[in-house]
Amino acid sequence: MHNNMSRAWTVREYGEPDTALRLEDVAAPAPGPGQIRVRVAATSCNFADVLLCRGEYQQKPPTPFTPGLELCGWVDDIGIGVDVALLADRVVGQPTLPHGGFADYALMKATDAYPVPEMIDDITAATLHLTYLTAWLGLHRRAALTAGKVVVVTAAAGGVGSAAVQIARAAGAFVIGIVSGAGKAATVDRLGADVVIDRSRVDVIEAVKSAAPGGADIVFESVGGGSYEQATKYIGFEGHIVLVGFASGIIPQSRLNHAFVKNYTLDGLHWSLYCTKRPDLVRAAQRDIFDMAAAGLIDPLITSRVGLGDVPTALHNLANGYTQGKTVITV
Repeated sequence: MHNNMSRAWTVREYGEPDTALRLEDVAAPAPGPGQIRVRVAATSCNFADVLLCRGEYQQKPPTPFTPGLELCGWVDDIGIGVDVALLADRVVGQPTLPHGGFADYALMKATDAYPVPEMIDDITAATLHLTYLTAWLGLHRRAALTAGKVVVVTAAAGGVGSAAVQIARAAGAFVIGIVSGAGKAATVDRLGADVVIDRSRVDVIEAVKSAAPGGADIVFESVGGGSYEQATKYIGFEGHIVLVGFASGIIPQSRLNHAFVKNYTLDGLHWSLYCTKRPDLVRAAQRDIFDMAAAGLIDPLITSRVGLGDVPTALHNLANGYTQGKTVITV
């Protein structure tokens, strides 16, 4: 494709992904000061992209915009003030909206780009940023994960959940994964969870307490609603409930007297805040994630690889809970 044009999935009016997104031919964006332009090789789908389409994400970019919050690609142009050595580097990172990753070209802050080691391919690299950083920062930074801790991961078959299972396993934790349905249970078993609980078949609170009589040290909670309420029942003494999202759409109202009586901590995680507040920590975490991937300690659960034309269908499936792990778009 000629350098001056870019195919881009564009949201002009908020709505469900399969109706809000339109594939348009647009001028390839020019990088501003401190920015790089990336020729996208692979980009992965996240629940945040669904929320962006609906206008429900914590960032609400003005329309029109292109979603896509996690990509791997090649730096092909740089803005003022950017080190020329970045040109032609292969990087992962979070694009700067409105020029997201569901396109031929995306823009990114140069400081948000992380060079990818040669032994990691584009498709794998495109999944090793947002979801794994969420898991790493939630578990290691917010909850002080160490070997032997009991870690419960709700929605353990999803993109961020499957990453959390692997990060916890790599740290030597005892991992309990909660899923809905036999297919997802089998997936999480293969990921290496010590115990898998199918919430469609058993009482979650009883099952966790049976597997971990002292309760959970850490709950990695991404569902909200009833899932959060259950976590407050099986959390252990001085445990941490790490809140990373509300995929159910139900934001729970915490009874703080309950945390007070049971001595547990609620840890919020908005991972991208670390990019501005502690970029050094994000770099260290990303290095560790790449090292673990290269060593085979983590292996992203990539269940679907599709072309750029299939973005709306991929996000529709994600929005409706039909997917496991990650869907990667190759460009």
